[in-house]
Amino acid sequence: MSEHVTDDATPAVGTPSARVRINDVYVRYGAIEAVRAVDLTFAPGEVIAIIGPNGSGKSTLLSTISGLVRPTRGSVTVHNGSGALARHEVAHVLQTTIANEALPLTVRETVRMGCYGRRGAFGRLTGEDRSAISDAVERMRIGDLLDRQLHELSGGQRQRTYVAQGLAQRAQVLLLDEPITGLDLVTQETIATMMTEEASLGHTVVLTTHDVGTARLADTAVLMATRVIAVGPPARALTPETLGQAYGGHVHVLDDGTIVLDEAHHHDHRFDDQLRG
Repeated sequence: MSEHVTDDATPAVGTPSARVRINDVYVRYGAIEAVRAVDLTFAPGEVIAIIGPNGSGKSTLLSTISGLVRPTRGSVTVHNGSGALARHEVAHVLQTTIANEALPLTVRETVRMGCYGRRGAFGRLTGEDRSAISDAVERMRIGDLLDRQLHELSGGQRQRTYVAQGLAQRAQVLLLDEPITGLDLVTQETIATMMTEEASLGHTVVLTTHDVGTARLADTAVLMATRVIAVGPPARALTPETLGQAYGGHVHVLDDGTIVLDEAHHHDHRFDDQLRG
């Protein structure tokens, strides 16, 4: 039986931040094995980057942590010192969220939805909720967009809005599926800074990425190709040898030592020092 984040547990104030434990997890979609024999533990106060080629199981693994996907075998637990966390204590920002033009949601309304896990869709917002919303809006630099509808926004503006919604949850675990791939420099810098800040607060940040440069800036890198190829500090986990196992012949080492993956996804590295602080 798979174990997940509970819907009714309420962490006590002042309890330690969350630890994520993935125990011998397999995920199958019919005849396709998406994730195989994954054993990992993610500690509080860390940024963890899950990297691998398309179809390597990165997004599926993220979804098992949030409970969107049930493992075929194995278990996923998210807990702090008081036990399993409530669902709203794990925020999952999906890679692709289509703005429905038939549903005219504004940026303000979208960010407020991050509080629904605590209050419900019709619950009255508290001062704590309003503070969480204001803080998320400021950190994601979307204060000038609050009255605009989602379908009017650029891809980067929309991504910052959805990340702000996740931050408004005040979650102890933040899951980000390809949070900066192909987006504008402002969005890359803003999200990179936020991830460092969340880790400094003792929260656990897990992101997926195709980009070696981004993964190297995390505290821990997990290299996947259905199974875990390597895990550890990025300098140790992401070598030409391990990347070659995951990506096949699509790894190139330049004269200066830079590793280049022959992938369709590319990323602007000018924001990289935002995570080094």
